[in-house]
Amino acid sequence: MNMLLQEKTATLHKILADMGGCVIGFSGGVDSTLLFAVAVQVLGQQALAVTATSKTYPERELNEARVLAKQIGGRHVVIVSEELDIPEFRDNPRNRCYYCKKELFGKLRAIADQEGFGFVLDGTNCDDAGDHRPGRTAAQELRVRSPLEEAGFSKQDIRDLSHHLRLATWDKPAFACLSSRFPYGTAITPERVGQVGVAEESLRELGFRTLRVRYHGSVARIELGEAEFERAAGLLRDDVVTRVKAAGFTYVALDLQGYRTGAMNEETP
Repeated sequence: MNMLLQEKTATLHKILADMGGCVIGFSGGVDSTLLFAVAVQVLGQQALAVTATSKTYPERELNEARVLAKQIGGRHVVIVSEELDIPEFRDNPRNRCYYCKKELFGKLRAIADQEGFGFVLDGTNCDDAGDHRPGRTAAQELRVRSPLEEAGFSKQDIRDLSHHLRLATWDKPAFACLSSRFPYGTAITPERVGQVGVAEESLRELGFRTLRVRYHGSVARIELGEAEFERAAGLLRDDVVTRVKAAGFTYVALDLQGYRTGAMNEETP
């Protein structure tokens, strides 16, 4: 590690040590996995990872979270957080994530109280500040702390430290829940979420790693990492079309801009 990352890591250790115990929202993604791993180093069994499962959280991600928690060796529990039962979330307004995070963080706060812990944590980092994240409002309301952000970690810092600690997630592509695949104002239903989930999983079976299947009614707009374009438009084109149509879409489009975070925020409300 370089000196700056060592300093940030020491700061992170101190922040966690001062807490004495915590509950961590653990998705199995790059950020929360690093946070949990370091928390277990510092706090041992006084760090509890909680994974919330729902229809918008693929089974594959849940299985990966369980494996990662076991590898890290910390305490881990799975709860149900069915945001599709929340009308305000289901209607998919621009602040949709606020309603999801409010319910989730409320449940994490209740678990922390039961454990006698004063702190609920999430994996927010410094690079998240510029994106549209209404869930941050819910985090502030429920006093959720973000130690990675507090210690000055960028996304690259997180990947670098994860690699140093030999965490399997160090190069894992970013992932957001399946509700992020829908344009604002398009109702999110279990059937539509399932359709997107099947399409994405079938493309992962072809070897694609960085991908999103965006829902536009009968059209599936596929975003891929730049290195994966040629495979999708070339030798695997027929397989891609067949699999996405089998998921229930009529038309299959490859977005020439490729994958980028917050793509659904580009459209004028």
